[in-house]
Amino acid sequence: MSIIFSACHALKAISRFKWISISLMFLLTVATSLVSAAQGNDGFPKKTGVVEPGVQHDMSELKPDAEFPVSGHPDWLAVTEDAVWVTSSSANHVVRLDANTNKPDAVITLEKPCSGLAFAFGSLWIPSCGSHNLVRADARTGAIQATIAASPADSEGGITTGAGSVWLVTSASSELDRIDPSTNAVVARIQLPKGSFNPIYAGDSVWVASNEGNSLVRVDPSTNKIIGSTPIGPKPRFLTVGEGSVWVLNQGDGTVSRVEASSGKLLATIPAGIPGLGGEIAYGGGSVWATVFGYPITRIDPAKNKVVQQWVGKGGDSIRYAHGSVWLTFLSGAKVWRLKVPSS
Repeated sequence: MSIIFSACHALKAISRFKWISISLMFLLTVATSLVSAAQGNDGFPKKTGVVEPGVQHDMSELKPDAEFPVSGHPDWLAVTEDAVWVTSSSANHVVRLDANTNKPDAVITLEKPCSGLAFAFGSLWIPSCGSHNLVRADARTGAIQATIAASPADSEGGITTGAGSVWLVTSASSELDRIDPSTNAVVARIQLPKGSFNPIYAGDSVWVASNEGNSLVRVDPSTNKIIGSTPIGPKPRFLTVGEGSVWVLNQGDGTVSRVEASSGKLLATIPAGIPGLGGEIAYGGGSVWATVFGYPITRIDPAKNKVVQQWVGKGGDSIRYAHGSVWLTFLSGAKVWRLKVPSS
């Protein structure tokens, strides 16, 4: 009799424990869902854009002057004198988009082009995440000129040119390699703070966004040494240069930091409401242009340090202003748009 009672008592205790566990799991699931809803699916804050009246527009208002089909997922862009080149990692190629005919023509085939695209010294410089090197190609014909042992450290990194060199971060520990275009050889290696992947050249310096350090690191090409660091927004990633400044898209909160290229001073932090992975930023036509999924075009007026126009809808992930137009990739739509964007 006592054994049966003890067994029944134990079963009730287990039942109560299961009920408590199920309740806790339910509450945890609800809490996780609420956090996810507040942050967005990628763990970043939810994109809101700029909510000021009159700023936001629908992408359907913009009619492309040209639409270029590009197989795979068109991503990084680079501008030449008469064309724009675009990478497509999933299709293993880089495609030339002729600015005069508005048609794609030359194609460079290589494994998984990634981590930016640059034009300088008469060539295209293409990091490859497939073959783990840097490819140099003729900017008109696409013919491969050299393959350099410099593997991009991060698929969402970048490449820049300046001070007679090409610059690429080439290791997970963030080593900045300096490549001499006259020899196609690495001539210097500079250790950066870990998590620094995206370089740009401005004001006689190489600037690298430290995604993990929430800062903009400054390198002096004359000494190949770090000479400064500017705290900016959270998880800075993509950069552009214009109006005497370095502009950085901060993925952590969707702001844009403006840093004076001569001094390294933070001049402004501009709310744009476009946090999250991916995206890019560019300067041209007197404006700064940013892009992320869901908000393909954000236009900043450098005179006001303010977002003055923003387009909502499909498209985006890489952007340039060139040949009198905005060039915008539609990564998931396998195309590139050439657009005339009205100023108001």
